[in-house]
Amino acid sequence: MRQERIRLPGDAQWLLQTLHTAGYSAYVVGGCVRDSLLGRQPGDWDICTSARPDQMRALFADQQLILTGEKHGTVGVVLHGKPYEITTYRLDGQYRDHRHPDRVQFVGELAEDLSRRDFTINAMAYAPGEGVIDLHGGRQDLANGIIRCVGKPEARFEEDALRILRALRFAARLGFVLEPETEQAARAACNTLQSVSAERIYAELDGLLTVPGAGATLSRYGAILAGAIPEVGPCMGCTQPGRWHCYDVWQHTAAAVTALDLRGQDTRGARVLCWATFLHDIAKPLCRSVGPDGAAHFRGHNQRGAQVARGILRRLKAPSYLIEGASGLIAIHDAPLPSGDTAILKSLNRYGAIFLRRLCALKYADLDAHAQTPEVAARRRDVTIFEERMQELSHTGCYTMRQLALNGADLMEDGMPAGPAVGQMLHALLSAVMEGRVPNEKAALLAEAHRLREAR
Repeated sequence: MRQERIRLPGDAQWLLQTLHTAGYSAYVVGGCVRDSLLGRQPGDWDICTSARPDQMRALFADQQLILTGEKHGTVGVVLHGKPYEITTYRLDGQYRDHRHPDRVQFVGELAEDLSRRDFTINAMAYAPGEGVIDLHGGRQDLANGIIRCVGKPEARFEEDALRILRALRFAARLGFVLEPETEQAARAACNTLQSVSAERIYAELDGLLTVPGAGATLSRYGAILAGAIPEVGPCMGCTQPGRWHCYDVWQHTAAAVTALDLRGQDTRGARVLCWATFLHDIAKPLCRSVGPDGAAHFRGHNQRGAQVARGILRRLKAPSYLIEGASGLIAIHDAPLPSGDTAILKSLNRYGAIFLRRLCALKYADLDAHAQTPEVAARRRDVTIFEERMQELSHTGCYTMRQLALNGADLMEDGMPAGPAVGQMLHALLSAVMEGRVPNEKAALLAEAHRLREAR
């Protein structure tokens, strides 16, 4: 961990200095202090102060202000296009909805403000000349890799149930573990997550799933996560046949999330893959049967899983591209891949190259979370062979009507009447090209069109 001297952005330093000059105490606080001590670049610099909202408004009257959080003590000051949140020291009242305080009480001391915060690593403040103010052992917990609630964890989670998922997200993001009492309280209170809005649950889960430590956190804290996604519960302890697997369904899922390679994916593609991997076997407990040999089978878990995943993502009010993309991958994630150029071209025509690249990434992650047997290795080689040829054909092959060497205007100029038959003919010609029966050349395509019209 780095020394206690934190390098502040010029604007944050100016805000602190302005507050200090006016006679108020002020500190940067929370995540920016935590990340600075870890040697990470903070995304936001939040400030807490003894100044009340009306005093802040007067002090920064010549700046652009954001006042939507004023009743909770927060005034946003925009400097050089970036907003900085400045919040009055406060204590929170009761949380009857397990999410929002019924009221806030402004206080005059930093210590009181830090005592209301969620985790020790987020309950540190800093000001130049004073150094880090750490009243709850946050630096030691950073050093030990621990997520610990400030005060009694039962009270922190009762106040705000979303803190349960925030604990898991921080654990995944930082590679930390929950301190035992914090973990026990989170397990006991996980069902209160049902009182939290779907949008907030989605945001926390999305932040958890899209960081490298997600798999380890899922593996360790599945029982807590089931409070937000009840479908996770039956996956834990759901055994799978040893010929292919070395984990139950949930530990396999966690291992697949760990194995997922997101290189080459854009932001949307990475998000779709993270959620698809998380949910790819979510319906296995619903489809489990035991054969005469005593081995478990999961027939139909692809399509059933796509339905369950779609329901979960809709319930969480996820964006539509994620719902469609993830459920589409899950629906065929365990299906055999096409072989041969014709089948691959038809698959490119149906799904597109982007989807198929994502499918390969999901299949690799899935297989890497299987038992390392010759059968699994052979399946992985099949994915590699398909992916390499699919990539080649996506650049050199013809699998869309736009890639045909003629279009509808060419057919009509050749004497074909306008109407639906033109589109039908183009589809027939594209099939002929993909099947290798006709070269993608204008003269050859017109000749094939003549032949098909005469045959009809």
